[in-house]
Amino acid sequence: MKTPKRLVPLLQEGLIDEVLGQLMSGKEATVYTVRCGESVRCAKVYKDVKQRSFRQAASYLDGRKVKNSREARALEKGTRYGRQVQEKLWQTAEVDALFLLANAGVRVPQPYICTDGVLLMELVTDEAGDVAPRLGDAAMTEALALDLHARLLDQVVRMLCAGLIHGDLSEYNILLAADGPVIIDLPQAVNAAGNNEARAMLERDVDNLKIFFGQAAPQLLTTHYGKEIWELFERGGLHVGAALTGHVEIDTSPVALDALLDDIEDARLEMEAALARPAD
Repeated sequence: MKTPKRLVPLLQEGLIDEVLGQLMSGKEATVYTVRCGESVRCAKVYKDVKQRSFRQAASYLDGRKVKNSREARALEKGTRYGRQVQEKLWQTAEVDALFLLANAGVRVPQPYICTDGVLLMELVTDEAGDVAPRLGDAAMTEALALDLHARLLDQVVRMLCAGLIHGDLSEYNILLAADGPVIIDLPQAVNAAGNNEARAMLERDVDNLKIFFGQAAPQLLTTHYGKEIWELFERGGLHVGAALTGHVEIDTSPVALDALLDDIEDARLEMEAALARPAD
């Protein structure tokens, strides 16, 4: 096959020896299998920033640090330079997340290097040594669904204990390797303590797993593992191996709307009074 333009520098620098073929192409990147010495790995080539959706990625950027106020303003306005900053944050987030999670014992592809918009990492394989299939393509029995669901909940907990949330977890970005599920595609990973939508993202990730595995194991559909995991995390009681039940006490009592409105009005009046005071 013709060598993709973005992979030519890696060939020239000896980081890869041969491009074997295209593995997949998605919205964010195209992945190729490559030979590095005697090993076969994969090279994730990020697509041009012009093909990205800036608005779609905005919620994932909350809490990510930029170098200076110029970058922050450009990112907020969505300018051409802002999109370049976004692209850099996007790629850096995935590389940093992979190294952090691999070191924390989370089952992700081992990263090797990221340069010029190309991430070189481990190729995940099945028992036959072929490219591992996606979870969504696997035949599922009730027993297998329960087993894989439990394993993946453990991975979600390990990620959160390491301070990260996948943010887009589903059957489409989980591979079934020879020794169990492996989580992939982490450019949108968010800092659990720094993103205002962290809880919603965690619960959505866990609910996606529940819905998928619930097709084969319907008993999972009444569980609330996402809420339980987050509540433990907020209380400081979450740890790897924490016993989970999938059940939480959900507050269904009506909101005291009048009291809430009074609190909001009091806060507004206090702010107006503070603004009206002369500066010291």
